[in-house]
Amino acid sequence: MDLIGVNIMDKIYVAVDNERMELTGEDKKAFFAQREIDLANIALKEAKIQARAQAKIKLLERLGITEDEAKLLLS
Repeated sequence: MDLIGVNIMDKIYVAVDNERMELTGEDKKAFFAQREIDLANIALKEAKIQARAQAKIKLLERLGITEDEAKLLLS
C-alpha cells in the first residue's frame, strides 16, 4: 500500500493506492499527533548521533590519537 501525505494549505490529503482522500476530524488530529511523535523521534535520534560523535572526539583527544590511528589499532 502506497501512503503519501500532502499538506495543501490547511487541508491534509492522503493517497492510498493512487486514490486521494482528505483527512478530517479525528483522522486529521491523529495525523498531526503522529507527525509530532515522528519529528520528536527524529530529533532524539539526531541528538544521540551527535552525542556519540562528541564522545568519540573527546575519547580520541584524551588518547592523543587520530581517528585513522584508532581504526588501525582496532583492525
